[in-house]
Amino acid sequence: MTQYSGPDPEVAKNAGWHEPPPRKGFFTDTSICIGCKACEVACKEWNGVPDDGFNLLGSSYDNTGALSASTWRHVAFIEQPVRPSTKTELGMPSLVKPGEALDPVQATDFRWLMSSDVCKHCTHAACLDVCPTGALFRTEFGTVVVQDNVCNGCGYCVPACPFGVIDRRDGDPGTKNVGIAQKCTLCYDRLDAGHKPACAQACPTESIQFGDLDELRERAAARVADLHEQGVPQARLYGESPDDGVGGSGAFFLLLDDPEVYGLPPDPVVTTRDLPDMWRRAAVAAVGLLAGAAAAFLGGRR
Repeated sequence: MTQYSGPDPEVAKNAGWHEPPPRKGFFTDTSICIGCKACEVACKEWNGVPDDGFNLLGSSYDNTGALSASTWRHVAFIEQPVRPSTKTELGMPSLVKPGEALDPVQATDFRWLMSSDVCKHCTHAACLDVCPTGALFRTEFGTVVVQDNVCNGCGYCVPACPFGVIDRRDGDPGTKNVGIAQKCTLCYDRLDAGHKPACAQACPTESIQFGDLDELRERAAARVADLHEQGVPQARLYGESPDDGVGGSGAFFLLLDDPEVYGLPPDPVVTTRDLPDMWRRAAVAAVGLLAGAAAAFLGGRR
């Protein structure tokens, strides 16, 4: 029976794989991301993903803006002003140089938060649940992949994703896979050959870490504890818990602020979670309708 919510430690096995390997995934530590975008470039080069215009957005140094069918890895540049102090500075004469009495964080006007976003490869993937052709499938590594030659471009998967990740590709008629749903595959072909995904291989600071999901969760928890000891109480994990609304993500993150700051939903829920209840209620309604029609027919005959 298909499971639509809750923890699922054997997600690949439940998808039909016999003796699958340990589930693979990403742990992205945003505290050491330097915004170099090497992951974006490596992803595009390895997967043959076309450029998305090289547009200057005017609001950030980030020129890709968000995840899309032509941007499977997106490095966000979040320029965050330092929260204003409750103390009012009157600008009176002083022997202290401006900013000299402040600590390094307070002496700056803003800070950069950088994060390399990617498909979450959810334990309960709504995009996979709603796909009518079977183009989306669960691999033996627990990841979710689109089969380009099976996708019919219906777009049902696009509104189903609670993170707004998957999309249909726009472009000229000669562009690869125009009209087809596209997203990160976690470099399925590389995993099958025993290699790291291209983005993790290219990351110079190891902000993007690849490996067995259970081991990554342990490593992430230790990293958060270490940051708390270093005086960074804002550090938190996002998407690592099997008890969240998508059953835990195959790609999760260490954040330094609220998820909304990074453009992530604070409490994502798989959009197909309530399908079993909906079908049960529809069945009850149908039975009631048929019973009413039968009663009216039999009553009319009298």
